[in-house]
Amino acid sequence: MEKQESDDSAAPSPSETPDTDGNARHKTKMQALKRVQDKKRDRADKEKGLIIVYTGNGKGKSTAAFGNAIRALGHGMKVAVIQFLKGNWVTGEKLFFQNDLPGLYYYHYGKGFTWDTQDRPSDIEVCQTVWAELKKALDNPDYHLIVADELNIALRYNYLDIQEVIETLKNKRPDLHVIVTGRNAKPQLIEIADLVTEMTLVKHPYESQGIKAQKGVEF
Repeated sequence: MEKQESDDSAAPSPSETPDTDGNARHKTKMQALKRVQDKKRDRADKEKGLIIVYTGNGKGKSTAAFGNAIRALGHGMKVAVIQFLKGNWVTGEKLFFQNDLPGLYYYHYGKGFTWDTQDRPSDIEVCQTVWAELKKALDNPDYHLIVADELNIALRYNYLDIQEVIETLKNKRPDLHVIVTGRNAKPQLIEIADLVTEMTLVKHPYESQGIKAQKGVEF
C-alpha cells in the first residue's frame, strides 16, 4: 500500500494566516483611543476667531496659510490674503488669487524681498502701506479669515510698531480668524496667538543639492 503524500496546497501560508491576536489588540487600542478623543471633543465646546502663527526656518509657512484660505473659501467664507515684502516673482498663488475668485480679496504690494531692495526707508514705507490695508480688512465685517503673509518679516526688522500690531490683533472682531506667517515670530505675537506651528528645516534641495526654486513648488 503506497504512502499518501499530504496535500499542503490548500493550507494558507504564514503571510495569509489571519493575525487574530494582533487584530484584537489593535481593536482594543483603537477603542481606548476613541474614548480619549470623544472626551476631548466633548470638552471642546467653544468657538472663537483664532490668531494663528506659522513660523520657523522650514518651508511651508505661506503654503499652510494658503491651504487654510482655500479651506475657508470652500465653506463659502470670505477671505482676504494680504502680502508683506514678497518678491516680485510671478508666483502660482498670485496667478491663482488674481482670478477674481468668489469671496476672495487679494492684495500684493511691494518691491521685492528685503535683500533685493536693500532700501530700509522704502521697505518701511511699503510695510506701512500694506499695514494700512490690513487694518482696513480687519475692520471689514464681511471677512471670516485674513492671511497676513510675511507680517513676521516686517516685525522682525522693526518696519512696524510691534505694540500697535499686537494691540490691533488683540482687539480684532471676536469671530475673525487671522493667520500670520514668516520666520522669527516675535515672542509678543506668540504669546497672544491661539495656535502656533513652527516649520522645522530638516532638508531642503536648495541647500543640500543646489536645486533652484521651482515653479509650482517654491513659487
